[in-house]
Amino acid sequence: MSPDLPLEPVPLGVSGSGVADAAAELPTKARTFASALLGGVEMETGEPAMSHADGACGILRAIGADAQSQAATYLSQAATQLAKPEEQLTKAFGRELAVLAMENRKLVDVFRVARGVSEQESAQESAHHQELMRRLLLAFSQDLRVVMLRLASRLQSLRYYAACDRLPTSEFIQESLEVYAPLANRLGLWSLKWEIEDIAFRFSQPQAYTRIAHWLEQHGAQREALIAEAGQQLRLALAEQGHGAQISGRSKHIYSIWRKMQGKSLGIAEVMDLLALRVIVSTVAACYAALSTAHSLWTPVDSEFDDYIAKPKPNGYQSLHTVVHGPGHVPVEIQIRTHEMHDHAEQGVAAHWAYKEAGVQGYRGVSAASEYDAKIALARQLLSLRRELVERGMPAQNDPGRSSAARLFDDRIYVLTPQARIVELASGSTPVDFAYALHTDLGHRCRGARVDGALVPLITPLRSGQTVDVVVAKQGGPSRDWLNPELGFLRTQRARAKVRAWFNAQVIEQTLTTGRAQVEKLLQREGKTGLNLQELATGLGLRSPEQLFERVGSDALPLRQIEIYLHGQAAIHPGDAEADLPLKAPKAQQQAGVLVVGVDALLTQLAKCCKPAPPDPICGFVTRGRGVSVHRDACPNARHLTQRHPERVIPVTWGMRRQAVYPVDLIVEAADRQGLLRDISEVFSKEKINVIGVQTQSRGDVAHMLFTVELLGLEGLQQAIGMLRDVKGVRKAARR
Repeated sequence: MSPDLPLEPVPLGVSGSGVADAAAELPTKARTFASALLGGVEMETGEPAMSHADGACGILRAIGADAQSQAATYLSQAATQLAKPEEQLTKAFGRELAVLAMENRKLVDVFRVARGVSEQESAQESAHHQELMRRLLLAFSQDLRVVMLRLASRLQSLRYYAACDRLPTSEFIQESLEVYAPLANRLGLWSLKWEIEDIAFRFSQPQAYTRIAHWLEQHGAQREALIAEAGQQLRLALAEQGHGAQISGRSKHIYSIWRKMQGKSLGIAEVMDLLALRVIVSTVAACYAALSTAHSLWTPVDSEFDDYIAKPKPNGYQSLHTVVHGPGHVPVEIQIRTHEMHDHAEQGVAAHWAYKEAGVQGYRGVSAASEYDAKIALARQLLSLRRELVERGMPAQNDPGRSSAARLFDDRIYVLTPQARIVELASGSTPVDFAYALHTDLGHRCRGARVDGALVPLITPLRSGQTVDVVVAKQGGPSRDWLNPELGFLRTQRARAKVRAWFNAQVIEQTLTTGRAQVEKLLQREGKTGLNLQELATGLGLRSPEQLFERVGSDALPLRQIEIYLHGQAAIHPGDAEADLPLKAPKAQQQAGVLVVGVDALLTQLAKCCKPAPPDPICGFVTRGRGVSVHRDACPNARHLTQRHPERVIPVTWGMRRQAVYPVDLIVEAADRQGLLRDISEVFSKEKINVIGVQTQSRGDVAHMLFTVELLGLEGLQQAIGMLRDVKGVRKAARR
């Protein structure tokens, strides 16, 4: 029994319509044109080009393709023998048909280049590459009929190999099974899918194919009789109960049987759905009535029942699935659904492919709710619409699916490297975006690009199917112009983030250089050039010399603090005792915000490393010649000084000075985006917080910001931090 198709083939012409008659003549006209050019011409497979075109045209005719698609099978072959193919085809057949033929021709060339790349990749990389080839096939086609042309051509090539008993290459077989068959499945062209899979499987697994085919041949007549008998019994039983139903039966094709055996570790006789019936009724109530009738006729297999009506699959698929011991006690799978459920399963986003391509996962259902999958479902609907238009004889210009199909995959493009690897990019991406997609360093050193062998400006938007070769400098970095959106060098956010990261790294490098020079100059002045820099950094509570240089270079760590540390290491001489005494504060400063317990009017200063503010717990440290340095108790520098010089620690407390402002550091980490700094600034403005310093840098896609703000105290700080955390993209906001 032949597999049932969701749509029956339709005639290509409508009698009495001049437009339809003219369209119907196109394949004949195109064949006459091509035959004069293709005499003796063979394809890569060894098949005569004219025979191939005849076969592909016949396949398209069988699935209801329009006359232009059929004509294009001849013209795309003829194009290989023309000096100026697009120009000559346009003159003879018009612009639209010429473009259709040339799109098909270019895809042939692109796939020829890309074929074989998967052999050098891991299994995971190969699977990803095959999926990109499927997407390239769709996205590259401005007209979805190009995809149908490629599918028909591939099936004809497989038929040729099978007829002459020649073995195709392993790359050709793999491409057929992993690119063309799944694509035909996704587009609802099941008759093409089944035949492509079976022939390719015959070549890839000849022993398994022969074993299954032999078993089916032995039991073929019996199986078809059982399907017919089961369908008739169920139809009569439903009719007696007053339920009309459409019942169809089909035998599972060989490749599908093998996949089920592999996926569930079954023998061929154990595959439950070798025989299957599909029952379509008018209402949900009729679905359950049909289920009850089937179970009353035959004994159900309890472990093989699924109610996807009460509990639909995640992708929205609905149906009743049951397996019964049918006539002759042979397992028969029965699927019961309404017309609406059937239309959704066959044409909607809960497409048949999501169920069929679950593979070794056990056929538990796969979500088809992604944006890309929705486009596939729409593509299938457009193909069905095209077939309806052909059936009604409507001229191609009135086809509303044409422009919609052309826009289906406009948001992504698929271009190739010179080594034929496919790279997926956002639509409108430039050669610079392409370079950064391959490797960050390649993007930094990009200076030019060749597209299909021709040098192009770096702002040139790329198109699917193009081969891009990046011209790079031996060293160097990106241009700041690349970050200007008005100039059009970059389209992708990922590439922009990498360019910003490069410039941020240059700023950090400059900061490190400046900080290193200042530290080395200080050590030279202090006569300590032999001091171990790692020990110095550790002594100051830092992880590494690089962090020390960065802090000094960005003015986050005063050189005076390093001097204090260096002097603390040296012995204190008696003559220095006077220098150890804290200084008296002048009259103007006696009302300072910090009081030294038990001592009147000593000069105090807030440490820049931790920026204390009331009501922080604080401690004082007697410095050499600069009074008392006030630190937060939790400050790493304060803990270090307390451990090394406990005799210099002095109790301090906050005074009663009013309207005193204190600098406080706030750190913010957020996903880098446009407008981030503006949104954070609005928070400070709303809270009436004065910002006196800002440092920002981006690492990858993360922005790191340090704000120094002035506060009367810490009472409003937590509210401001809470508002910062509510800003879109902010991952962390806290006091430093």
